[in-house]
Amino acid sequence: MYDYDLLVVGSANADLVIGVERRPAAGETVLGSDLAVHPGGKGANQAVAAARLGARTALLARVGDDAYGRLLLDSQRAAGVDTVGVLAGGAPTGVALITVDPSGDNSIVVSPGANGRLTPADVRAAAGLLQRSRVVSAQLEIPLETVVEAVRSLAEGSRFVLNPSPPRPLPAEVLAACDPLIVNEHEAKVVLGEACASERPEDWARLLLAKGPRSVVITLGAQGALVASAEGVERVPSTKVDAVDTTGAGDAFTAALAWRLGTGTGLAEAAAYAARVGAAAVTREGAQESFPTAEEVEALCCADPGDGTRTPGTGSDDASGTGSAGESL
Repeated sequence: MYDYDLLVVGSANADLVIGVERRPAAGETVLGSDLAVHPGGKGANQAVAAARLGARTALLARVGDDAYGRLLLDSQRAAGVDTVGVLAGGAPTGVALITVDPSGDNSIVVSPGANGRLTPADVRAAAGLLQRSRVVSAQLEIPLETVVEAVRSLAEGSRFVLNPSPPRPLPAEVLAACDPLIVNEHEAKVVLGEACASERPEDWARLLLAKGPRSVVITLGAQGALVASAEGVERVPSTKVDAVDTTGAGDAFTAALAWRLGTGTGLAEAAAYAARVGAAAVTREGAQESFPTAEEVEALCCADPGDGTRTPGTGSDDASGTGSAGESL
C-alpha cells in the first residue's frame, strides 16, 4: 500500500558554518574559521537521516534554481531520497548562518528563501506522495498553513509527526494529528503558553497531551528524553559520546523516531533508538554528512556507554534543522 516509509514535508537550506572560539555577544565581533558550506534545513536533514538508516524516503520541499539548490538536490539523491517532490525556482534557496563553538554547540540565523514559498497548493499537487507514505513528518521552517494542508492530505492509516521548530502556537487540527509531537523544553513552553507554570517535564507532557496530540516526546538534553501517551509517561536515557558538532542531531533523532514508529516499534523503544542515532550524529562535523547508517548505530549501541565524555541530546530548537544534540537529547 505504501511506496514510502517516510515523507518529509519541510525546509531545505544551505548551511554556512563558521567555527568560533566563543559565540559573540550583542555588538561584539569575533574571528572565526574559514567558511564551510553544507546541505541542511530541517526537512532535508530529516530526509537524508532516514534514508541513511534504510528508510524509503521522499522529500516535499522548495529550493532555488541556484548553486545551493543543486547542492541540496545532489545530497538528497546521494543518500537515496526520492526528490520527485522537490520544487525549484521562484526564490533563492534558504540559507542558515551557523556558528559552532569548541564544545560543539551552535547558534543559527535562517533566511527562509524558497522555504517560505512552499504553499498549500504545492501540498495538494503532491497528494499522490502523501497518499503513498506510511509516515509524514513536518517542521515549522515552512508556512504553518502548508503544514495544516499536509495534515488534511494524510492517507487513511498513515502517521503524522511534527517537530514545531521554530516554535509557535499550533491550531487544534494540527495538534490532534500529531503522533507524536516532538519538542524540547523551549518548544514545549511556547506550545503550552500560559498553561506552563510547572518546571517538571512530566507535567509538560501531560499538559501537552491535554491539548490533543496522540503522543508526545520531550527531549531533555543530558537527561535523555521523555515519552508520553494515553498509556503513561516514561523516561528514555541518553547515550554518552564525545560531541564534535551538534548540528543536525535533533533532525536525526526525529527522522529515526518517525521511521521506527512506522515499522510498528513502540514509542519508548523508538525514542531510545532515535537517541542513539542523534548521539552518533554529533561525533562528526556537519549535519547531513554526520548522519549514521544503521550499522553505525548498532556499533554505538554495543560500545561501552562509559567511553564518552559528553551526553548529547536530540532536541530541536535550531532554526536550520540543526537541533542541538548537547541541548537536544
